[in-house]
Amino acid sequence: MSDAFTTRMLHVSTGSRERVVDLTADCEEFLREAAAGRDGLLNVFVPHATAGIAIIETGSGSDDDLLATLHTLLPADDRWQHRHGSPGHGRDHVLPAVVPPHATLPVIGGRLELGTWQSVCLVDTNKDNPDRRVRLSFLG
Repeated sequence: MSDAFTTRMLHVSTGSRERVVDLTADCEEFLREAAAGRDGLLNVFVPHATAGIAIIETGSGSDDDLLATLHTLLPADDRWQHRHGSPGHGRDHVLPAVVPPHATLPVIGGRLELGTWQSVCLVDTNKDNPDRRVRLSFLG
């Protein structure tokens, strides 16, 4: 594989509750090796039908606010056509239409170009699947 394109799979355990998991440090570690000081693009992709990637502030309550907002938009009740799994699990399958399963971010000088308070996060509302994969790909 060319050094213009490098990819790595992360394995993330989200446990048995809804979570917003900050992946920023993982992205930065990957870029130290993959970008090696170059400019390019980082693509973050979660290959699951019930999870998404968000660029959001963490640690100040915004991650909890995001989960609360998702509860309002996508209640975990019996309204969903998709009915296997935990009660309300059908909403987890709608989540990627609201929080997409990918994000593409600029890399400048080998560093992720985020705003001061931005973090790259995995959003997982599916309590039935505690093990997630996240693919990081750098194109330089």
